[in-house]
Amino acid sequence: MKVLIVEDEKRLARALDAILKEQKYLTDVVYDGKSGYDYATLARYDVVILDVMLPGMDGFEVVRRLREDKNEVPVLLLTARTATGDKVTGLNAGADDYMTKPFEPEELLARINALTRRRGAVTMDTLSFGDLVFDRNTSELSCGESSVKLNFKEAEIFKLFLRAPSVILSKDRLISDVWGDDSDAMDNNVEAYISFLRRKLKFLGSRVLIRNHQKIGYKLEDPSC
Repeated sequence: MKVLIVEDEKRLARALDAILKEQKYLTDVVYDGKSGYDYATLARYDVVILDVMLPGMDGFEVVRRLREDKNEVPVLLLTARTATGDKVTGLNAGADDYMTKPFEPEELLARINALTRRRGAVTMDTLSFGDLVFDRNTSELSCGESSVKLNFKEAEIFKLFLRAPSVILSKDRLISDVWGDDSDAMDNNVEAYISFLRRKLKFLGSRVLIRNHQKIGYKLEDPSC
């Protein structure tokens, strides 16, 4: 299981990290809302533990943006606030659960386990954007009555776009997530696969484009929106 911890109190963040690693969970730790949003957007996590009071972008805004992006990762809000109004705000923003500090490690682990069980029951098999539907089980990309099969790397790249349609993905990020940090892949590998995907979008007759943002990266765009 992979968990993202977004907590600006570094002592608490280290404690959370230690608790989860003791349970053999994989963890990433970041200390501000913008980084938390970026990490949750560009990698796949089973749970996000998200503090509310964060620098730059608070936890309410982070979870709201994730839900706008159709990112359904389970989010556990963790905060010192106890007011019922704050709990309602967090849950209405899209959070799945809410814990107040201080907390017992056993309760934290129980809530994480409950969230992952719940997610397993409702995981969607498809991702969509514009006039496109992607089947994660078959790697088939469809537009209306037309469909085409994506190979492994095409599928991995396109899933990143679909999970974060509002985000510009850099070549470095695509290489890291699709080929791995230790690979010999270079920018031209990314360019080649983007070209392959564009041809398949054209074949399908989709209105969706993979737009090149000069010196930044690529982003899915639907001109009709």
